[in-house]
Amino acid sequence: MTASYTWDVFSTLDGYGSYGPDGDWGGYWGKHGPDFLERRRAVLGEEQRMVLGANTFRQFMELLGPIPDADLDPVNLRMRSMPTTVVSTTLKGAFDWPDATAVAGDAVDVVARLKAESEVPLRSHGSLSMNRALMAAGLVDRVQVTIFPVISGQTGSDPVFAGAADFDLELIEHRTFDGRTQELVYRPSLHR
Repeated sequence: MTASYTWDVFSTLDGYGSYGPDGDWGGYWGKHGPDFLERRRAVLGEEQRMVLGANTFRQFMELLGPIPDADLDPVNLRMRSMPTTVVSTTLKGAFDWPDATAVAGDAVDVVARLKAESEVPLRSHGSLSMNRALMAAGLVDRVQVTIFPVISGQTGSDPVFAGAADFDLELIEHRTFDGRTQELVYRPSLHR
């Protein structure tokens, strides 16, 4: 059996995955609400393994690592406690992260092996360049894009799909949270 792989990514309407140092939006671009947070708890509450690239993992360790468990919100506490594989050629050794393991090698090879061996679904959050490569290799089964109701044309950074191959997307799920935030789940296939 092959484990499913979901690329879970947050975006602005204009396609940015984050904002630069001049942006003062706050977490989730300041647009999260109770429906969205409940959905995140449910999505992350399922048994699964997180797969992250080195840059995203470094950001998570910087943002969440120093915060005591008692002070973390339930969504980030769950994310930090999930078994995590970090695909990296630069990170090595033990981390101040409960269940993270670094695996050296090309992301395509590492994730293909994980999909073949894992008994639980795989989920990646962010890790833009890694997941674009995995999509091109046909290893991403679902792309879960949460679109926040903002345009960050002046402060946006990290265009989510910049440099990606061309894909056809089959919409398989969609939800609206708090009357403003959209979650779209697609099955990608390389456009030929």
